[in-house]
Amino acid sequence: MTHPTRRALPFAALMVVACGGAMSYGPVTPAPTTPAELVEVYDAARVPGLEDRRFDHETYWRVVEPYLGGSVRSRAAGESAEGREIRHLTFGSGPTTVLLWSQMHGNESTASMSLADIVRFFHDSPDHPLARRIAEGSTVHMIPMLNPDGAERFRRRNAQGIDVNRDARRLQTPEGRLLKAVNDELQPNFGFNLHDQSAAVRVGNSSRGVAIALLAPAFNEARDVDDKRRRAMQVATLLIEAMEPLVQDHIAKYDDTFNPRAFGDLMGAWGASTVLIESGAWEDDPQKQHLRKANFVGILTALDAIATGRYAQYDPSIYERLAYNGRRVPDLLIAGGTIAVPGLPPLAADMLVEYELPLMKRDGIISDIGDMGESEAQDTLNVEGLYLIPMTSVLDAGGGLDVGGPAHFIVAEDAEGRRVRFLFEGGPARR
Repeated sequence: MTHPTRRALPFAALMVVACGGAMSYGPVTPAPTTPAELVEVYDAARVPGLEDRRFDHETYWRVVEPYLGGSVRSRAAGESAEGREIRHLTFGSGPTTVLLWSQMHGNESTASMSLADIVRFFHDSPDHPLARRIAEGSTVHMIPMLNPDGAERFRRRNAQGIDVNRDARRLQTPEGRLLKAVNDELQPNFGFNLHDQSAAVRVGNSSRGVAIALLAPAFNEARDVDDKRRRAMQVATLLIEAMEPLVQDHIAKYDDTFNPRAFGDLMGAWGASTVLIESGAWEDDPQKQHLRKANFVGILTALDAIATGRYAQYDPSIYERLAYNGRRVPDLLIAGGTIAVPGLPPLAADMLVEYELPLMKRDGIISDIGDMGESEAQDTLNVEGLYLIPMTSVLDAGGGLDVGGPAHFIVAEDAEGRRVRFLFEGGPARR
């Protein structure tokens, strides 16, 4: 691995900035329920049955159903393009309205798991002081799976091939129209736009992978900061404080260029103080269960602060000083080998591979071939002195090799493949 091992710090530790000093978040009253206490709450509230992040609509609602009713109200808000029910959950009856939506991209499920855990906490522990504060100070609305057709296929877009998060202006999709209708009905004070991002992104110019990216989206091209955007920045700062003990300095800021098609940006234009949370990746966490916990802690801390007004004590400049999402690092460099395409001269060349399922390190696709001596990658497979012989599935109709095909190779000691070392079939080598 090219990045350092990531280990959660003790909760007694405050965030430490690069210069080595303790981070000040402003004149902040201590949280009534600390992030450390929320980790203990999480252990009891974690919903079983979502250990694999690739779940469909039926699976999700089957495991969440036992925690609906009572303090958590549920209604059918509408249907997806293929007729799957999209549910709208509600908790509390306080004056501040908060709307959270997740999985508008069907393969971005981390926050959907966290919302399931939050629903269980609200259902099982409505008399917990944290739950009472949230219920009395706010009304929390959740759409945990906005794009169930995409979730069915575990892909970004809906069944019509549309990116729902780029449909806020034209509202072509039933999913986009539903979210806009809920927004118009509720006129939320705060919004949480919950997503996942690539595992390959680095924090600024560093070698640190991004675990969590935050954004208080711009509501116009000038990226002005009005009162509602300032409130979103204050919430983002408290999210840094809440989530940092779990993800250390692997927090970045998402690109704040205004996008007139995107829901997060237009929600701000429509009146909500909106915060984007993007879950990236964490070491040895292919199912994103650690980031599921980080979202649980961060979101509940934010809801508590919004319900009590405590968020207003936070300094928005802490969020603004975050490094942006930086470069994207390829998944795998296969270095030092000789590529032996049958019928062509052997070629000493390196290869870059991108995984279709990067967290699982599976289904690798060739992205580049040649001299990659200066290239950075998350992992390196050194095959110096060995030959990479493409399997038939890799070659084009004329028997040539090109980028874009599956990374399926015989790795051998000779160009004819008589002395095979191992097979590389788009993922970890089988020796």
